[in-house]
Amino acid sequence: MNVVVLQVFVSLMLVVGSLVLLAYSVKHADHEHADRLAILPIEDDEAPPRERGDA
Repeated sequence: MNVVVLQVFVSLMLVVGSLVLLAYSVKHADHEHADRLAILPIEDDEAPPRERGDA
């Protein structure tokens, strides 16, 4: 019976730890960083490329 109590305690601590880390991540807006990196290649360049005839 002691093993079941220990297992429930450890499981609850893992859940609480994951919720704390999720709250920390949302507070510091880490979840938006991946979205910005995914859109980065789509953004226009600052200067348009020159054509071959231009010198």
